[in-house]
Amino acid sequence: MARRLSIGFNWQGSLDYDVACQRVRIADENGIDTVWVPEAWGRDCFTILALLARETERVQLGTGIVNTYSRTPAALAQHFATLDEVSNGRMIIGLGTSGHRVIEHWHGVPFQPPLTRLREYVDILRIIFSGEPLRYEGKVFNLQRGFRLRFTPVRTELPIYIASLTPKSVAQTAAIADGWMPVLIPLPNLAEEISKFRDMIKAAGRDPHSVTVRTPGVTTVTDDVEKIRHESKAHVAFYVTNMGDFYREQLTRLGYEEAVHTIRSAWDEGGHAAGIASVPDDLVDNLHFAGSVEACRDRIAAYEEAGIDMISVNVDSEDPAEIGRIFRQLQG
Repeated sequence: MARRLSIGFNWQGSLDYDVACQRVRIADENGIDTVWVPEAWGRDCFTILALLARETERVQLGTGIVNTYSRTPAALAQHFATLDEVSNGRMIIGLGTSGHRVIEHWHGVPFQPPLTRLREYVDILRIIFSGEPLRYEGKVFNLQRGFRLRFTPVRTELPIYIASLTPKSVAQTAAIADGWMPVLIPLPNLAEEISKFRDMIKAAGRDPHSVTVRTPGVTTVTDDVEKIRHESKAHVAFYVTNMGDFYREQLTRLGYEEAVHTIRSAWDEGGHAAGIASVPDDLVDNLHFAGSVEACRDRIAAYEEAGIDMISVNVDSEDPAEIGRIFRQLQG
């Protein structure tokens, strides 16, 4: 089976569109399976995906992730069906609930009930793509007029991946999703967590290997490990301290309570820089790895041994030829 590699970008800060599009074209031409575009409180993901759809021919394009609050299920269906048409059937739907801080204090929408809402989004999206009249009676949505999309979608089924981390949300993902995007699971814990997830899929009456599992972190080829490690520490520290309880509870549940306490205390007492510096090297290296091509190939093999199906990678280079060569090397 071919190795499935994916890439993603932080489209939320400063951005050179020409450089970003070039990187995605290189991915398209050199065997990368999927390009993920996130959405937080910066650029919207759908405009970026439309641009990338016209810049590429083969690579799959996914939202990594879009939340289930800021747009209605029907609005998301319109976005995804249109993008699937523009990309000639290459869209992956990546959904998540996000967190209450973003949903309530950026979008101004109450954050309840997240799991019920997410499940109803999945149900409604699938009805709309199927071409059946939209009639749905749930706890959140009651849609009874029988509307249909006013064009025929390229596909009647689009793969739906879900980002989840609490035990209840992971169990729901196992029951309804085509892909799982785990969050904040260090490598030493990964095999056990994936095994539990496969058992949940089986308990839901499905083939345990019918759901694709993506890595929870990124493996980066670089000559400057400390630079990438610092960037990764900033990411981990921010999520542990500023993105609600779910993320720190996840690491605590997995045995990293001391690290969580250290990071939060350092951030509270010394601010942003102190919080980043307090993230243990071994924790961040087991979440987001950086190293040479050979070291990264070893890490990819370890992910595959743990049961991962799709590995997120990055190349810390500005040289197009080098980026393409390394993408190919990581696949072998």
